[in-house]
Amino acid sequence: MTDILMIEDNQELGTLIRDFLKTEGFCVEWNQSAQEGLRFLEKEGCKLVLLDIMLPGMDGYETCSLIRSKANTPVLMMSAKNDDRSKLLGYEIGADDYIEKPFSIPVLVAKIKALMRRSYEPKEERKLLSECGITLDYAARTVTQDGRKIDIKGKEFDVLYYLMKHAGEVVDKNVLFNEIWGSDCYSEPATLNVHIRWLREKLEKDPKNPELIQTVWKVGYKFGGS
Repeated sequence: MTDILMIEDNQELGTLIRDFLKTEGFCVEWNQSAQEGLRFLEKEGCKLVLLDIMLPGMDGYETCSLIRSKANTPVLMMSAKNDDRSKLLGYEIGADDYIEKPFSIPVLVAKIKALMRRSYEPKEERKLLSECGITLDYAARTVTQDGRKIDIKGKEFDVLYYLMKHAGEVVDKNVLFNEIWGSDCYSEPATLNVHIRWLREKLEKDPKNPELIQTVWKVGYKFGGS
């Protein structure tokens, strides 16, 4: 399987990134439009998608949403937009990480390697957790609530798993962020808040008054318990 699918319409930048990634030992497929990239992903698959936001026709946000609706493939977004709103939108639609243009190629490679490591390195984990009416199957990466399947994927799933694994305990938000995104990751801690809000919207009866995923002021979060 191809290691990295890059969707980038800038010829000069695309060539630079592709050539550098190849020297790092990655197998790279480069497409210059979202449509071409999505066709390749559906037909061939890959381990990670490197996705530009400003694309001709379908932009990166819509492309990421389509990818996330069908697969858990890690997505690293690239953009010249460096405002918080643009970054948070990327995380909300399912991106795993975000890098601002212009960027250092070695930093980009570090982000890619960190994402690959967190997504694919094998871990010894408890396979099945059940708390507060929610059952999480780690091996199948599925979540059910009172017997009903809930659509939780990617980093959302990882956050919920970690909280359920420590049910009843207060989990420091910095510890949680580093466990899921990695201490060597260049993502911003604000993305954790986005994923917590997303989980609450899917699992809580009243997301504004959460009972399952509680905020412990100035510390972090706790799953279940009083």
